[in-house]
Amino acid sequence: MRIGIDVTALPAQLFGAGNYIVNLTQTLIRIDSANDYLVFSKPQQAELFAGRGHAQVVRASLPTRLHRIAWEQTFFPRLIRRYDLDVVHSPHYTMPVLTSCAQVVTFHDMTFFLHAEAHLFYKSIFFRAMIPVAARHADALIAISQNTRTDILRLFPIDPAKLFTIPYGIASFFHPMPKHAQDEVLGKYGLPPRFVLYVGNLEPRKNLPMLLHAFATLVRRGASQALVLAGSRGWMDDEVFATLRELNLGHRVFLPGYIPQADLPALYSAASVFVYASRYEGFGLPVLEAMACGAPVITSNVASMPEIAGESGILIDPNDESGLADAMGRVLTDDELRARLARAGLERAQSFSWERAAQATLAVYERVARAD
Repeated sequence: MRIGIDVTALPAQLFGAGNYIVNLTQTLIRIDSANDYLVFSKPQQAELFAGRGHAQVVRASLPTRLHRIAWEQTFFPRLIRRYDLDVVHSPHYTMPVLTSCAQVVTFHDMTFFLHAEAHLFYKSIFFRAMIPVAARHADALIAISQNTRTDILRLFPIDPAKLFTIPYGIASFFHPMPKHAQDEVLGKYGLPPRFVLYVGNLEPRKNLPMLLHAFATLVRRGASQALVLAGSRGWMDDEVFATLRELNLGHRVFLPGYIPQADLPALYSAASVFVYASRYEGFGLPVLEAMACGAPVITSNVASMPEIAGESGILIDPNDESGLADAMGRVLTDDELRARLARAGLERAQSFSWERAAQATLAVYERVARAD
């Protein structure tokens, strides 16, 4: 087969869907020598895929989101014909409509429909228009969790047989790091030695104001740990900073910004506990990353988080502030509980790999190519 993968939606900073796009594409190229791959990439990200295996990288200069949208629906179909592709994988919600090539689309979550208020208006309008088109016209859809699959089938009248659940994997460099590596990363970002950790964008559905209120309760109870919110400023994040000012927690809360992938394993390894009280996730990759690094995990009991954490983390109601404070307090004061959660998380993380995800995705490519 001649397989095209459109990675032009890849953001500059890797998180969530961006990690999926990079790791899945790189792994497919590495493990599959029977097929030819063409990776369509913005020039500044081409080095992530060039020189790997036998893949050819086709560069597309797309300076803005509007340019990318126009390219996807106009010029990309011409490239599909020019390169005589058998299958095209669009790994980020949308696809070129006017092409006869077999097409696979990945849906990461359904937040644009279920939590539209948590997105910028223009993004919500665009994806609410384009996702149903992809759901209807794609030859196969990939959901990255069983929860996302359930949401898709609830929202769209599609044949369940064309919807495949293929979870994210975990990169091999996510593993417990030695103390000297932890200290180096903490020093690099000016972070304290004992802390509660959150990793992810600062955006509405991550439920950070509730985490801040629960942490303030811990402080009032005498906890000595700091709170580290590691991630880029997202959208509609004013409430996070307003809550910080309201609770007067500035001296106990650290915001180092986006942490590159290379430094995350040491950061997770150093954390006293990792907390991810999100209201909705299609997958919740930071939960898996934290477990793989031996951090005890507290996460929400809704959407995909129970599916990822299994029985290896403490599950809390994302609306229960006191319940979250109590859970953090238990982990921070109970060495045996913290060690048990760390061991269980390490074991649980072994259930996920990009190799398994790539093999399952390749089987989807083969299925749609035969049917085309």
